[in-house]
Amino acid sequence: MTAVVGNEETTGPERPADPTGAERPAQPGAAPPAPPEKDDDGVIVTLRETSRAAKALLLGVFVNKLAAFIQIYLVLFLTNRGFSPTQAGLALGVYGAGAVAGSLIGGSLSDRIGPRAATLVSMTGSAALIVSILYLPTYPLLLGAIFLVSTVGQFYRPAAQVLLTELTPKHRLVMITAVYRLGLNLGMTAAPLIGAALLSVSYNALFWGEAAAALTFAVIASLALPRRVSRPAAEQKAAEPEPAGRSGYRAVLADRRYSLYLVAVLLTSIVYCQYTATLPLDVAAAGVSLWWYGAAVSLNGFIVITCELAMTKVVQRWPIRLTALLGLGLVSVGYAIYAISPLPVWFMVGTLVWTLSEIIGGPTVFAYPAMAGPERLRGRYIGAMQSVFGLGTALGPVLGTLVWFQVGRSVWLWAALVAAVATVAGLLGMRTPATGAEEPQPAAASAG
Repeated sequence: MTAVVGNEETTGPERPADPTGAERPAQPGAAPPAPPEKDDDGVIVTLRETSRAAKALLLGVFVNKLAAFIQIYLVLFLTNRGFSPTQAGLALGVYGAGAVAGSLIGGSLSDRIGPRAATLVSMTGSAALIVSILYLPTYPLLLGAIFLVSTVGQFYRPAAQVLLTELTPKHRLVMITAVYRLGLNLGMTAAPLIGAALLSVSYNALFWGEAAAALTFAVIASLALPRRVSRPAAEQKAAEPEPAGRSGYRAVLADRRYSLYLVAVLLTSIVYCQYTATLPLDVAAAGVSLWWYGAAVSLNGFIVITCELAMTKVVQRWPIRLTALLGLGLVSVGYAIYAISPLPVWFMVGTLVWTLSEIIGGPTVFAYPAMAGPERLRGRYIGAMQSVFGLGTALGPVLGTLVWFQVGRSVWLWAALVAAVATVAGLLGMRTPATGAEEPQPAAASAG
């Protein structure tokens, strides 16, 4: 039987037929097997074939992102409480550090206690911690709570990707990742507006609103997500004991090719986020109206939200290295275009090019960690990727602005060079995913 794994076709064994010749009934929460012949890779068919548990997970993630207020309004909240801008900025940095730590811990928790349990810990724990920020009297206590809110609140990210992988047919994984990313993007787009409406009432409404969203996700997880995933016997070898001396994240880092992929993600995220830090500085210094900067950022958001799913339908069957080449390489090209001239047209063209890199490569690059390693380490593979991505987005604005103050507009050539190095690392680090012989069918979910 031929199945598509990620972006590659591989051949795996047939599932044994029922002796009676009857078709086996689907187990609750199980993702349906891939159709053997005619196949439609569109989003409608993908969602139709997606299990109820996976749909519930997508809904929970979307609800949680709709209320992601703290990072957006944290500086305003702290300065309103009487803290200095420097203290508020430090708190925002602490929040970013917590997100990096949370991805690593969340990946480990997902492997140890399961994705559902990790999600429940994440959402119930973060809800309580979010509310505590309103009532802590001193700055050190606030910093501690902010770090914990970010850390615990991030546990669910690796767990969600693990569960989507387990509940989704492999040939649908890139598309369902694109749907997952769409939910994140829509939630992040709406969150500032919803937060502003709550803030017009009070900061209490803002923080309690985010806590309520986290608890809503916890309820969805408790009712709809499977406690464990039952696997066919052919997959049991994925649960073999880890090699001596290599456990946890040490086993992930021992995968040298995957480590190159992590380098690619880190460097790309450092370059990618320059549009939020260095680009507005460069636009203003060139005497160009900031309207053009706003237009460039809006262009990116509009294209990603409206076009990524359609693009994913096309690229999900491409060879994975071709997707990586375009997905990573166009970041280098886009930022190099900024160096041509500070005329508005080049800001818009450059933004269009690196936005194409996002809609071409984003779903595949984000789905790849779930396909790259053994099942027993899936959460850690995903957590490692998400943590280095978060680290890159935290370091990027600082590094980019420092370089810009030193070399001016040449910063874009340096950014393009770093992105080109990331492209090479990605091409060397991304391998053809595991074959169907190791994981022949999407897993069946069990609620008990």
